[in-house]
Amino acid sequence: MIAKKLILGCAGIVFAGHAFAQVELKTYADRDGYLDVQKLTCAQLANTFQEDADYLAAWYSGWYNGLGKKHMMQVSRAKALQHEVIVHCKANPGKKVIEAIDVVFKDYRTDQGIKMKK
Repeated sequence: MIAKKLILGCAGIVFAGHAFAQVELKTYADRDGYLDVQKLTCAQLANTFQEDADYLAAWYSGWYNGLGKKHMMQVSRAKALQHEVIVHCKANPGKKVIEAIDVVFKDYRTDQGIKMKK
């Protein structure tokens, strides 16, 4: 009975803390409503609501693909990498999101044997 109460109490603290920490993505925008995506930290991404984190991750994906002049997307891979970026950010809150993306993409390319052109 004591163990059950302890487990329920701990679960309540974890869930309450998690819900309390989440904020809307617009919280990190400047007074004109713009979000500097190059300065956004992993802590900020991890503290947004899941739908905001997903939206932002999709935006970053488009941004990076645009820089690489790529116009194709493999949906399952994009979702998996997006998840990995969010997981990496939760483990490394002091990093910038763009740094986390770099780490996750480099790890993916290494695992897949993909060589980048110079």
